[in-house]
Amino acid sequence: MNSQKLDHIDRLILQALQQDSSISQRDLADLVGVSQNACWRRLQNLNKQGVVNGSVAKIDRKKLGLDLVVFVMVRTRKHSTEWLKLFRNAVLNTPEIADVFRIAGDYDYMLKVVTKDMASYDAVYQRLIEQIELEAVTSYFAMESIAENRPLAI
Repeated sequence: MNSQKLDHIDRLILQALQQDSSISQRDLADLVGVSQNACWRRLQNLNKQGVVNGSVAKIDRKKLGLDLVVFVMVRTRKHSTEWLKLFRNAVLNTPEIADVFRIAGDYDYMLKVVTKDMASYDAVYQRLIEQIELEAVTSYFAMESIAENRPLAI
């Protein structure tokens, strides 16, 4: 489903779900101005089309002691399918790595690591380099979060 096929009501539903995915269907229907049955059908369609992929809770990382956010830039000399499988496995099996992007430019990948402190980050780094060969790793430490996990502009 592309954005042209989303109508105003679909967009309102998606905006509301990004704010609170635990909202009841009745409250969601009232909020967007449709019947509960119509809202349910739209939600089913959004799920079927893959626009909505489950629901998650927003967790305050600082209340869990996860105070350190590190953006890790990775460069590799290897670009084989086999290396990529190993890399994917390594990053996807490292729970402290919250986000992974393949990027263009001087680096090949960007990771977002969320952990409690420098020693914990170093442990993540050591585990990663034990599992996969990397040419260069540069870490940028976030000093302040101005905005995190913002809703998508729909």
